Amino acid sequence: MSEGTHQYKENQKATFNRTEHPHRRYNPLLDEWVLVSPQRAKRPWQGQQEKVTEEKRPSHDASCYLCPGNTRVNGDVNPEYRGAFVFKNDFPALLSEEVAPEGHAQDDLFRIQPERGINRVICFSDDHSLTLPEMELEDIEKVISVWQEEYKALGAVDYINHVQIFENKGSVMGCSNPHPHGQIWAQSSIPSQVARTQQNLKTYFDQHQRTLLEDYLEKEFEKQERMVVENESFAAVVPFWAVWPYETMIISKRSISNIMEFSEAEKKSFAAILKDLTIRYDNLFETSFPYSAGMHQAPTDGEQHPEWHFHMHFYPPLLRSASVKKFMVGYEMLAEAQRDITPEQSAEILRKLSPVHYKAKGDRHFSPALAEDL
Repeated sequence: MSEGTHQYKENQKATFNRTEHPHRRYNPLLDEWVLVSPQRAKRPWQGQQEKVTEEKRPSHDASCYLCPGNTRVNGDVNPEYRGAFVFKNDFPALLSEEVAPEGHAQDDLFRIQPERGINRVICFSDDHSLTLPEMELEDIEKVISVWQEEYKALGAVDYINHVQIFENKGSVMGCSNPHPHGQIWAQSSIPSQVARTQQNLKTYFDQHQRTLLEDYLEKEFEKQERMVVENESFAAVVPFWAVWPYETMIISKRSISNIMEFSEAEKKSFAAILKDLTIRYDNLFETSFPYSAGMHQAPTDGEQHPEWHFHMHFYPPLLRSASVKKFMVGYEMLAEAQRDITPEQSAEILRKLSPVHYKAKGDRHFSPALAEDL
């Protein structure tokens, strides 16, 4: 090959195509990037498959420490509750006792500080066999009411500055009990990821006098590329910067800073979109879809936070089927987050799924095979 021909080939550039070419996407909430490698989605998978267990569970399990009337590990007996039930975590990650800091001087490279907090468990239902997508709307609304009560009560504790409401669903996400439940960790410090988000939200708000997610959601409505489902008060999108294959984010259409600001209509809309989105998750691979989900909202530090805009993250690990999951290893642990299927592709897959649960008789919903075609 002549030098001139070699130079010509080097100068030729393909037109960028985000469904074909590797690229990075910016996450303005965390001020970090994610590597997207869509061409890798075509490679054959020979990795680990998670065992899928879809056994039918009873409405009451005598061995379950979360069911009504049963005895928990610490000896406490659950009341014969109906609906949602809240109790103090028997094995908390945080303790409420106040302790004095270490007496010796802190070293810049070996800093430590005591952390106080309160951990609570919320059973969503007395029915052991249910998950959120299988619950009635009015029962999900009752769960939302409990979330509001706990956010208000825990946030009012003088040393609590942040209340994290979350759910780990499925054994693959480390959930040790299938009874429908979530957790609340309330603590004296604002956690690292929330603090980073707050700084970025505040920087944006100070510059534009609008919330970052208010403007982001407006652009998502214009593009209609990553929208999954919406109703009167909320929208669920696959974020432009999503890391997990079928990651989504529910965002309030109105700029509100925390769950206490929901109107009655918004509470009903939030229940509806939670049910709709989680049904679509279950329908994707016809399995009880695992995920970690949690709300991000204003701290409870007594300050005004107009920069905060209520949103809820869903981080599901499943990649290609009910038995194949995405692992965060190697490059992701040492460099930055990486994904294969593009957010636009996963949004299209979720959007085309039926809002009727696959267990319902006579439902003809979107085939999981579409996930292999995109």
